Amino acid sequence: MDEELRSLTERLRAEAAGSAAVDRLLATEDPDALAAVLTEPGQPLWARELAAFRLGLAGDRRAFETLVLLLNHRDPPRCAAAAHALARLGDPRTARAAAALATNELRVAYALHPVRLLVALRAPEAVPALITTLRRRLRPHDPHRRVALACVDGLGELGDTRAAPVLNEALAHPVLAEAAVRALARIPGQRRTSTPRIPGQR
Repeated sequence: MDEELRSLTERLRAEAAGSAAVDRLLATEDPDALAAVLTEPGQPLWARELAAFRLGLAGDRRAFETLVLLLNHRDPPRCAAAAHALARLGDPRTARAAAALATNELRVAYALHPVRLLVALRAPEAVPALITTLRRRLRPHDPHRRVALACVDGLGELGDTRAAPVLNEALAHPVLAEAAVRALARIPGQRRTSTPRIPGQR
């Protein structure tokens, strides 16, 4: 069993309070039965999540809309599971949807997993979206430190020279500086110019 599916199953069994429907959804090999769960009225969220996750791992694009909704959910484990399934779904709409979620300031508290998904996909949308999101996080007293760090780390992993200006701006922020140094070191032409002066050093 996929490790992420194992973790999701344990979580959803607890949420479903022992419902036999969990085992039925895990056992079925009929993708149409799983897809029906996504559209039938009255289905609990845990059932929709399990059905969409399994379809996503199977590359069935009928899971796309449900997984995107879960990617921006207030519950981080749902977001993580959705990102895992979307990364394997292979739907060309995924990167555009993740970029829209990552750059939506009204939902920035839930942008962590869309940011990480963009990095995993390495899609053309990834670098512009991460630059936009990180630049907004450099405002004074921004509370979304984990999102900012994910952007910094992701931009370093992607290694695109377009990220150098915003990463250099991040050096001025103590909570981001160390990660920004590491990220800049992975971008061509930035290794020698990115180490900030440590206060008190001459």
